[in-house]
Amino acid sequence: MYYTAKKNKFLKVCSILCCSTALFLTGCATTGTTATSGTAKTSEVDPYEDFNRNMFSFNKALDDYVANPIVDAYSWVTPSFVQTGIGNFFSNLKDVNVVLNDLMQAKFMQGGEDFGRFLLNSSIGLGGLFDIATDAGLVKHEEDFDQTFATWGIPQGPYLVLPVLGPTTGRGIPGGILDVAANPASYVGKPIQMLALLNERANADSSIKIVDEAALDPYVFTREGFLQRRNHLITDGKSDLLEESLDTDETSDKKKVTVTLDSSNKKEPNKKEFKQAVDGFTETEKSFNATSQVLKAASEKLEKLPKSK
Repeated sequence: MYYTAKKNKFLKVCSILCCSTALFLTGCATTGTTATSGTAKTSEVDPYEDFNRNMFSFNKALDDYVANPIVDAYSWVTPSFVQTGIGNFFSNLKDVNVVLNDLMQAKFMQGGEDFGRFLLNSSIGLGGLFDIATDAGLVKHEEDFDQTFATWGIPQGPYLVLPVLGPTTGRGIPGGILDVAANPASYVGKPIQMLALLNERANADSSIKIVDEAALDPYVFTREGFLQRRNHLITDGKSDLLEESLDTDETSDKKKVTVTLDSSNKKEPNKKEFKQAVDGFTETEKSFNATSQVLKAASEKLEKLPKSK
């Protein structure tokens, strides 16, 4: 009885927070921007950039001086196969959340596969410590309430960086609350929850170091990487295919321009220099597209940022 009452109270709090955040999101959706041309799109996505940058710096300092030393000690004393088993265990528990969101998004076939994956890993995989389902050909999917809300037509809202929790969006806040409420790991003891967070942070250590070392502006890099990742999950990768299609169309148009220049060069030789410039631009673009999509978007956004005052 005590457990049931405690759970009901927690769900009521989640409902109140979701309603409050929905009102906040509606207000943010109508937030205007006075930015011009190059910064307009960035301002619409990230209207609270000053606040977000401060929170990003705070989280970075907290991670450097508190989390990182603990993670280094954890990684040193914990064998890699144990870390893998712990990660598999909590990933298996999250599959309950995945199945639930599969059903709410009407992905019934995928929901059946994810449910079978959960049953297989929970039984033969010894409670999820071993990822037997992947070896059996069952693909690991990622579904959450933020993706479900997106398929229901709820707007994304502004990009936000929360203390300790990190990047999210206006829509991601109520989605994250419901994710926690639906995850069985939320109802185990605090030490187990801390172990889950510690193991997850340890697995992300290499990615964090790459951002710190490679990004000209880690804040912009993180923001663009996060938003592109969320968009990839929400559209099930269709946004990436669309971008590739646009790139292909753009390349085809440039080829047409080159052909036109070839035929016109006979009458107007002075256009040869322009043709060479187009060819050089095409080669530069091919080289640039060879980099990762996240780095490409982050670099483009960084170039559009206004210079510091």
